[in-house]
Amino acid sequence: MKIKKIPSEFLIASPILKKLNEAHFEAYFVGGSVRDTLLGQPIHDVDIATSAFPAEVKRIFTHTVDTGIQHGTVMILDHGEGYEITTFRTESGYTDFRRPDHVRFVRSLSEDLKRRDFTINALAMTREGEVIDLFDGLNDLNAGIIRAVGDPAERFGEDALRMMRALRFSAQLGFTIEEQTCHALATLVPNLEKIAVERIQVEFEKLMMGKNAAHAIELGITHQLFNYLPSNMRHWRLSIWQDIHHDLLENQPVTIAGIWGYLAVKSGENSHEVNTLLREWKLSRTIMRTTTAIVPVVYHIQAGIIKAWDLFQVADYQDTLLEVLALLPIRSAVIDEVKKILSDLPIKHANELTINGQDLMAHHIVPAGPQLGQMLRRITEQVVTGELINDRQVLMNYARRWRDEQN
Repeated sequence: MKIKKIPSEFLIASPILKKLNEAHFEAYFVGGSVRDTLLGQPIHDVDIATSAFPAEVKRIFTHTVDTGIQHGTVMILDHGEGYEITTFRTESGYTDFRRPDHVRFVRSLSEDLKRRDFTINALAMTREGEVIDLFDGLNDLNAGIIRAVGDPAERFGEDALRMMRALRFSAQLGFTIEEQTCHALATLVPNLEKIAVERIQVEFEKLMMGKNAAHAIELGITHQLFNYLPSNMRHWRLSIWQDIHHDLLENQPVTIAGIWGYLAVKSGENSHEVNTLLREWKLSRTIMRTTTAIVPVVYHIQAGIIKAWDLFQVADYQDTLLEVLALLPIRSAVIDEVKKILSDLPIKHANELTINGQDLMAHHIVPAGPQLGQMLRRITEQVVTGELINDRQVLMNYARRWRDEQN
């Protein structure tokens, strides 16, 4: 088939393919960009494969960078954008269940495509828009099927992460996993333990944000995939995953912070255990800080305790808080109340107080030290809860009275 309206991302890159073709080499757009074009979805990365060997690519183009030369990948910088060009290759010997022990450059597009994970990703396209489908990927795309290229046991044996990718594509695209592919996944899923947590994290997060995440979670439950996830999540009760499946039927996370805030709450774990979970997933400090801040507040809200002071302390993370609440089985009236309290807070940060620590020390109300921090926190809480108005003289008078009461 031929794509009549070629997306601009391909048109911008087409001079690279043209130059390779003029040097008598084959060159194609390959993989996810072709798949997403056929599905009418946005294109993220434009990947190019060629029959030219790396040394030949470098002779054709003036400005190149060896980004992965051992695997046949060269970045071309000649046309304003950086494009990675990868030589057709075969691979063998995946002793670490991730990287090939041996890579051999070849001239055959067919040899290159048959090492790819799924038929819907084993599509190539010429610069004129002609789609090359050697493994029935177009039919699988139209039928909504995820099928391994060739023997699924071999594909999953080459890179165990492909099992997680199968579930991720199922979640994102709403596709079903073909029977033999699903059987191989169920058999080989223990090999996920051999995959680095960072690689699993990327696929798992994309799965959780997929429009059909609930279906992918159901597959993960059925094939016990979650028993091989990093961290203590592998020991979660089945009921937790069943609850997650039920929640995701209604809604899906839209941010990374939302995913981990939601999962931390579903775990029902204490602050120490949540911290351990986040560290073992090697999440960023920002995600860890956001998650550990909102989880206790969500627990309170679930228990029917909604306090302005609690919400003030997570005001910086209110978007994530509201996202997590929307994912949980919490009544909309409760969420509306939380939104109203957040909106009505007299201050959003302590630095919005009309006095500060310098004022308290300058007026000899309290010296520098722990007591100063305690007083500022007390004043902030009184303003947030509406006990005091945020007026300079009112706050100074309150500080003096509180000091006198303590002495």
